[in-house]
Amino acid sequence: MELVRQPVFLLLLTASGAFTVFLAAVPYFGFGDDPKMVKDMVLAVMLLSGLLGAVLSASSSVAQEVRTGTALAVLAKPVGRFTFIMGKYAGLAGALTLLTFFNLVASLLAGRMAFDAYGDADMTSVGFYFGAIVAAYLVAALSNFFLQRVFVADAVFALVILTTLASAYVILFTKLERSFGNGGTVDWEMVPAGVLLLFAIWILAGIALAVSTRLDLIPTLAICSGVLILGMMSDFLFGARAEAGSWWATAAYAALPNWQLFWMSDAISMGKPIPWTYVGQALGYMVGYLGAVLAGALLLFQDRELN
Repeated sequence: MELVRQPVFLLLLTASGAFTVFLAAVPYFGFGDDPKMVKDMVLAVMLLSGLLGAVLSASSSVAQEVRTGTALAVLAKPVGRFTFIMGKYAGLAGALTLLTFFNLVASLLAGRMAFDAYGDADMTSVGFYFGAIVAAYLVAALSNFFLQRVFVADAVFALVILTTLASAYVILFTKLERSFGNGGTVDWEMVPAGVLLLFAIWILAGIALAVSTRLDLIPTLAICSGVLILGMMSDFLFGARAEAGSWWATAAYAALPNWQLFWMSDAISMGKPIPWTYVGQALGYMVGYLGAVLAGALLLFQDRELN
């Protein structure tokens, strides 16, 4: 609840969802590959918004509390450092799950709206989605004015609920008319792809939490961005050398998270199904890597001077 009350979280939620739907309402003249381009871009928005959400939320929940003395006040109670770190990560993972679910709903709608040179932008879906955003802010404003509730938290939950209902109505009860071919359909393979990205975002959240025990926002963002970029290229940089027997490449290949395991853009573009058995294997990888990262976070926080 502390994280969803941050204004920056509401801004990130609104901007990522609105931008995702906007991407599907723009003509790209992609020689028939426009829907594939849209799906690639919305998956990228989902991952990058998760990165920003992980860094901003981890910094506000750990680094800022250490700097302001809140962490010291909490640990002066009968609360251990293990409980503190695990509680912070649980809240962080919950907030990022909410963000990813919100973006996944927007991505399903955007994938349905995507059109090629023979079609037109689905302004009905755009109107419903952006109308739901305006209605969510209006509901939060009214609850704040009449009931003295927290505006940001109510806006976050109203956004998630109303945009989900609006997207469900558009998908189930409207038809996307085109001048060529059939109406747009939802690519449900985006769901396992979104779940895999959620696993990646959970790992990023653990890394951001570990770094935040020692550093502030900007260094945390720089380190997490570097880990994301290097992890995306780990197969190219270290994979072949590790198979050739290089010890340093083997160590680097194991230490860096391999984000390609969670990035299913190529499978989505080629229309290949994403088996849920693969999602289960990725879950095992995520649990193992996340356990190591949280152990490192606890080790870094264990002897952290708080006063």
